[in-house]
Amino acid sequence: MKQYNFGYILLLSVIAALGGFLFGYDEAVISGTVAEVSKQFNLSALMKGWFVSSALLGAIFGVLGGGALSDKFGRKRTMITAATLFAVSMVGCAFAPSFVTLVLFRLVGGMGIGVASIVCPMYISEISVAKSRGMLVSLYQLAVTIGVVGAYISNYYLLHYAQGATCAEGLFGYVFVEEWWRGMLGVGVVPSVIFLVAVLFIPESPRWLVLKGNTATATSIFSKIYNEISDVKKQISDTLEVSKSNAGSSSYASLLKPGIRTAVIVGVCIAMLGQFMGVNAVLYYGPDIFKNAGLGQGDAFFYQVIVGMANMLTTIGAMFIIDRVGRKALVYYGVSGMIISLVLIAFYFMCHDMMGISSIWLLVFFIAYIVFCAGSICAIIFVILSEMYPLAVRGMAMSVAGLALWIATFLVGQLTPWLLETATPAGTFIIFAVMCLPYMFIMWKYVPETTGKSLEEIEQYWNKKK
Repeated sequence: MKQYNFGYILLLSVIAALGGFLFGYDEAVISGTVAEVSKQFNLSALMKGWFVSSALLGAIFGVLGGGALSDKFGRKRTMITAATLFAVSMVGCAFAPSFVTLVLFRLVGGMGIGVASIVCPMYISEISVAKSRGMLVSLYQLAVTIGVVGAYISNYYLLHYAQGATCAEGLFGYVFVEEWWRGMLGVGVVPSVIFLVAVLFIPESPRWLVLKGNTATATSIFSKIYNEISDVKKQISDTLEVSKSNAGSSSYASLLKPGIRTAVIVGVCIAMLGQFMGVNAVLYYGPDIFKNAGLGQGDAFFYQVIVGMANMLTTIGAMFIIDRVGRKALVYYGVSGMIISLVLIAFYFMCHDMMGISSIWLLVFFIAYIVFCAGSICAIIFVILSEMYPLAVRGMAMSVAGLALWIATFLVGQLTPWLLETATPAGTFIIFAVMCLPYMFIMWKYVPETTGKSLEEIEQYWNKKK
């Protein structure tokens, strides 16, 4: 008999990972709307950045409250909140009468994304078993990349539909033809409703239930995960033991305790530096960057679809090796490749006019960058953050790390148009390459290898740091 019910764990993980699809969709869908919204509302470079990064500011507020909400009300209720916020945002963006209203609804959607980015990986981590936790938490990142590809493909076809439409009558014509960027944003309501309905049918995290003293319900849920009653009892006792060791630690002040403080600082550093290495600049402004290289709008959108596909396929590959190769080894190989790719992208922008280099090479360099990025820092970030913190403070600690991640993402979204104008595309990508170096150092020096270890074993490692 198998020790655990992998099919059941996988089903719960896939449902929770749908929150990642919303994250990825919102990240990428905006790339197809920036140029049109900027033209319609006559936006400057900084205002263009504000349109993109407003959702990221919302995400900052989302992560601030998401961890506390999940620790107090449970992982399941918090996921329901995230799905509701995102659905409201998509409908509001589709029918926003002004730029101010559009930004307000982008803020609401960002709050939902911020909450989901905390609670969904945490939930998957807490219902997983150590042997396959890396792969299962990576489902969240895979869902992010699928959301990215879905948004790119949706943008591509909606653009072609709008360009080929012969008439634009009624509300449908207004949203999908006359001002087609509204349709690109509005169709995001479909996955948000699917996520909302699916979450209603999954159980609460059993580890959170143990923390709240509801061991009876937790035992029932663990019994569906583990096939042997002895394994269920061991899981309950291990969770009780580590929760007692951090009794009274359910406040933000407890994050400053020795051991926990170290884990929080490390999480903040890798969360922030991971964003400063350029991946979201590519996701948000890819079509604009390609157009800077001389491509037309249609070709720029098509190139972005290819980049998104490479992102998704590499993430699938990373899922199957993350629990074999290890978190840190993936980072060493991947970030090294990112540095080389970023330098080559900068070289292209410096020399393509002078040397007559084909735009195909730019696509090749972008794909190489995305492959190395998706196979390393993108694959491990939510895995590391969801497993490195003690149970009693996991929600709050992930909120702090998530806050750092979204502040960095906000800065990238806000400043990338300005950097592309003032530092040039070549200078911008050189900056991204330089930021890879401190990330590599921190992962080597301060982050423990967590592959194959249970959450309780990882918690004991940080407790020993006291």
